[in-house]
Amino acid sequence: MGKLRAGLIGLGMMGRHHARVLQETEGVELVAVADAYGDPHGVAGGLPFYSGVEELIAHGVDMVMCAVPTGLHEEVGLALAEAGIHTMVEKPIASTIEGGQRLADAFESRGLVGAVGHIERYNPALQSLRARLRKGDLGEVYQIATRRQGPFPSRIADVGVIKDLGTHDIDLTAWLAASEYESVSARTTTRSGREHEDMLAANGQLANGIITSHLVNWLSPMKERMTVVTGERGSFMADTLTADLTFFENGTISTEWDSVANFRGVSEGNVTRLAIAKREPLKVEHEAFRDAVLAARGETRDELAPGTAGIVTMREGLNTLRVAEAMTVSSREARTIRLRD
Repeated sequence: MGKLRAGLIGLGMMGRHHARVLQETEGVELVAVADAYGDPHGVAGGLPFYSGVEELIAHGVDMVMCAVPTGLHEEVGLALAEAGIHTMVEKPIASTIEGGQRLADAFESRGLVGAVGHIERYNPALQSLRARLRKGDLGEVYQIATRRQGPFPSRIADVGVIKDLGTHDIDLTAWLAASEYESVSARTTTRSGREHEDMLAANGQLANGIITSHLVNWLSPMKERMTVVTGERGSFMADTLTADLTFFENGTISTEWDSVANFRGVSEGNVTRLAIAKREPLKVEHEAFRDAVLAARGETRDELAPGTAGIVTMREGLNTLRVAEAMTVSSREARTIRLRD
């Protein structure tokens, strides 16, 4: 079995990381790169460099990583689908729901692998957390709350904080809970003088009854990436910056010292920082894409470990975009949006 011939289009901040990982991924050979705006980070090296997707297609590739600006996802993705090439696009899937729908339909109708790069699913802390939730370690889950805050990223110009950062939390929440969003209520503000919103506070409810809370902004001088899942047996806290997972257990020992009990809570139990293996999420994401392409071609990898993470499908990426758009509408119209309507 020969290596899969991979192409990369989009050589910006994320593109350079994709180039590095593609060159390190076993069973994959990065054979050409493309970007209409040049190669500012020197990603190409000695590889063939092209200005557009048609030239990349003509070079001959089995799979492509698409890291162009969001507004170009649909155009580039549809060209790749038409050429019969398995593709992963960076998140969000597209700038509009209609564009995302066309992309998902194009890849599905041709039996091609279409993936979206929602990288947080591959964070080791969240991978471990999801496995523990599926085993029932937390019992019934009540709430999933996320905080994603930090300084403004100058690389983002074509979308606001909901589509760039909030889509991470929308996707990982639905994935952890194995349930789609039922409703959302959001508020946003714009303080940086840009066209798009730069701060979001949103609440929601999933179809299985779990409630959600999301704080997202580009205005904070501190950077944090936290996911807290609370249930009948306690809470899990995942820090995806450090890939640490901590379990706060509900206590079973009563506290007789009243002032301490009032301050700390009567159900406080053991706090355990869990030991988990930590691999770079981007590498795991590309391995999942590679394996999906191999499966679509009827090939397998004998060394593939059981339980290896799968891709984020374009249909899942489209659902995430629908929730993001609903948050935008909710903020603009000051009302709760029911997704099923």
